[in-house]
Amino acid sequence: MAARPYWKGQIRLALVSIPVEVYSATKSGAAIAFNQIHEPSGQRIKYEKVVPGIGPIDVDEIVKGFEYAKGEYVLLDEAEIEGVKLESKKTLELTQFVDAHDIDMIYFEKPYYVVPADDLAEEAFIVLREALRRSRKIGLGQLAMRGREYVVSIKACGRGLVMETLRYADEVHKAASYFRDIADDEPDEELLDLATTLIDKKTGKFDASEFHDRYVDALKELIERKKKGRTLNIETEAAGGDPRGSNVVDLMAALKSSLGSSAKGAPKAASKPVAKAPAKAGTKKPPAKTSGKAPAKPSTRKRA
Repeated sequence: MAARPYWKGQIRLALVSIPVEVYSATKSGAAIAFNQIHEPSGQRIKYEKVVPGIGPIDVDEIVKGFEYAKGEYVLLDEAEIEGVKLESKKTLELTQFVDAHDIDMIYFEKPYYVVPADDLAEEAFIVLREALRRSRKIGLGQLAMRGREYVVSIKACGRGLVMETLRYADEVHKAASYFRDIADDEPDEELLDLATTLIDKKTGKFDASEFHDRYVDALKELIERKKKGRTLNIETEAAGGDPRGSNVVDLMAALKSSLGSSAKGAPKAASKPVAKAPAKAGTKKPPAKTSGKAPAKPSTRKRA
């Protein structure tokens, strides 16, 4: 494996120790980073560390400070901070097991792939993996890495394991403070059935490759055009995008229309209900099929 392990050690379950290697499961290569450039000279802008009233200062004169009150700091040097850092342990002891659905997704932070360190560790590794899979449990433990201690979870993933760092309780805002003003009402049963049916129609298997960061794609295209000396004319869509604008839409009608547009049968099936709606609203114009497009205009003006 070409990648370098993020951590090497052993997973311990009671008296069983399994040598493993841990690799970062994610990457940030898709993001585009910009530098600040002085346009007249084309030179990259650099920053000097300055003190108000003193000016530029030497890096050796800088220490870290914690602001405990407005303008009041406790000063700490690197040696003091290093003395507090935890020594990276080479053992992750699984001390608890929970059902997979017991941990709210908001606590999961960053995933890592876990693989056996060598052939001798493979048998015990596979036993742990399959035991977790069969029991549908997640193993929990605490692990010190790079000076910090993390709560981590271990679960089966394909032929291997995934370790995820978890946020501590005090790192997560309580949901109640944000959701308390939302009414605790039961929804209309018919509306609920329509929404459930719409979800069922759009349900499928997750495939991450089907989703792309369109903003990053557009930035890359812009950069390529600029490199070739061409300009990019970005045409904005008609104001409002959605013909309904910001008007409040009848929820029942919107759900029914959504079901019609999501049904198998191409776009024509979705356009028929829209064309018929104005005809019903009219007094004596249903037979005039030649004005199929004309009624659509008044309905748009009414919604606007």
